[in-house]
Amino acid sequence: MQHQEKVPVPVYTAVDRDVFLREIYPKRSPAVLRGVSLGSCVHKWTVDYLTENGGDKEVKVHVSAVPQMDFLHKNFLYRTLPFSEFVQRAAETKHSNFFISEEESYYLRSLGDDSRREPADLRKQFPGLSEDFHIPEFFEPEQFFSCVFRISSRGLQLWTHYDVMDNLLAQVSGRKRVVLYSPRDAQYLYLTGDKSEVLDIDTPDLEQYPEFVKARRYECVLEPGDLLFIPALWFHNTLALQFGIGVNVFWRHLQAESYDKKDPYGNKDPVAAARAMQVLERALQALKELPPDYRDFYARRMVMRIQSCAYSLQPEGAVQECRPSHSLTESQSEASLPSSPFSHPD
Repeated sequence: MQHQEKVPVPVYTAVDRDVFLREIYPKRSPAVLRGVSLGSCVHKWTVDYLTENGGDKEVKVHVSAVPQMDFLHKNFLYRTLPFSEFVQRAAETKHSNFFISEEESYYLRSLGDDSRREPADLRKQFPGLSEDFHIPEFFEPEQFFSCVFRISSRGLQLWTHYDVMDNLLAQVSGRKRVVLYSPRDAQYLYLTGDKSEVLDIDTPDLEQYPEFVKARRYECVLEPGDLLFIPALWFHNTLALQFGIGVNVFWRHLQAESYDKKDPYGNKDPVAAARAMQVLERALQALKELPPDYRDFYARRMVMRIQSCAYSLQPEGAVQECRPSHSLTESQSEASLPSSPFSHPD
């Protein structure tokens, strides 16, 4: 996109655990890690190998008539296929067997054995293949959350979204373009929940999304064997330049109790954040009791309060203190809100 500021994602080589934890992780910014051993999967995981060794396990996949998948408007179907057949179809550019059309696109995001309760783990769902993949030891074992197997057709593009846990995206085969946006640019992304409404990030409708041009665009192309570190809350959009196979490894950046225990996907907001959003909804409901000019004035005061207290105006990693307001005590603030909370927008 011509109007957005573009920033290349930095590339690091010869990265081990010490280098990652000392030089990369504290910056809380995306980084491509090149030369980290991912195991024999980089050489073994061909279409034939996956077909022969992945088994006929039934997998739930996304199928779309167009390669640009849109989660908000659900322009895809969920279908179930034997894994071996899915791999064959995903690797094809034109299909003799299909659900929608000869040129439909396929996408697998592996699920836990109990998808409603259990996070995905390559070692459990695909034990034969997991022996070929080496999880980089860049975090403590107790921080591990999930290990997600991903396979996509050539040209498949996934919607822009964020995750609440840190993430290493291992590109095992094929080339993939990844575009990322900082959490600090969230106000320019036209969010619905954790997803951006701007589906076409390369040629967006600027009449509908005029602020999108203000978001700084971080971009990289992953080659087979590359790792991409995606910190929690960073928005990302992926485009498979070739038939691609990858593995995402998610781990907890915060204490375990900070996360929703009933979230097997790792995309629900932290408990404290969800609670804050509920309070916000209650506050907005209270403002509806005021005339428009009063509502506007107090809404602006609320925004100013949030900006002065919670926005980080310092470089990444710095902490900004929040002093209590002298005009409204915490107990007064709590008392002024309706007692019934509203649910989180997600």
